[in-house]
Amino acid sequence: MTAWLKKNYPSCTITFLTRNYTLPVVKMYQSVDRVVSWDDLQKLPRRARVEQFAKLNADAIVHVFPSKEIARCAKEAKVPLRIGTSHRLFHLFTCNIRINFTRKKSPLHEAQLNFELLKYFGLQSLPDLGELNVLTHQFHVPQIELPGELSKVLNKEVVILHPKSQGSAKEWPIEKYLELASQLAETGKQIVFTGTEKEGVMFRHLLPHHPLIFDSTGRLTLDQLCVLISKSNALVACSTGPLHIAGYCGIRAVGLFSPKKPIHPGRWKPLGNNSISLVFDESCASCSRGEDCFCLEQISVQNVIDAIEAPLIS
Repeated sequence: MTAWLKKNYPSCTITFLTRNYTLPVVKMYQSVDRVVSWDDLQKLPRRARVEQFAKLNADAIVHVFPSKEIARCAKEAKVPLRIGTSHRLFHLFTCNIRINFTRKKSPLHEAQLNFELLKYFGLQSLPDLGELNVLTHQFHVPQIELPGELSKVLNKEVVILHPKSQGSAKEWPIEKYLELASQLAETGKQIVFTGTEKEGVMFRHLLPHHPLIFDSTGRLTLDQLCVLISKSNALVACSTGPLHIAGYCGIRAVGLFSPKKPIHPGRWKPLGNNSISLVFDESCASCSRGEDCFCLEQISVQNVIDAIEAPLIS
């Protein structure tokens, strides 16, 4: 969205309001002029928060992720144009431009759906995935140093395995990640497991003892994780942040998905020309009925290996 706005309104200034945990990633977008922490604003008393919001001198705010508190703050700060979906009751009282579209039953990608909110600015039609892939070129990872041990592993073909999702997605069994790691390491690939410290505690004791299998869980900042991803050859994960970062970096991003709506890859697959999304059975009867299903767990290790080794698109 920010890339489209900059292309069509080159002189505009884009301020991105974000949470602290994603702030480092937002700063990597060339089309974003300044980043403001909502977490920091929330620490202020309400009147001071509104005053700081008003000092942003925004002509418009686009509520991509609806938040009642942010919407109220923008209105009280008297932002002239306040754009949001009409499918939030609180937007009836806080937004003066309400766009009518639905996400829940749409077959479109999440990124395409977000563009509905730009129609007020002259967008005639939603971009296709090819156009979105071009816009990912606005994403640039800073070249910062990695911890000493980790910088040494980059001399080989690196495959990142990110097994957990902090509960945000259905996950492939850790046993299959371990099998995948062992098979890839035997072919000479350097395997790096990533995740938070809490996630690492859950599985690091299970990792095979192999010189080409490295545990980085809990040891990287988000900036460093992005650098590691950008310098790697492939990443395997379920529908989680690092998978999307891998897609933006142009490396092979292998996503493991359920075909169930609304968590299917058509909605959440990573952007980027070298992204591959795997499901076990696209016509899974349980998923099509909207029932809780674990068919994702049936995706084979060999299918993931085949996806990793598929030719890249330059």
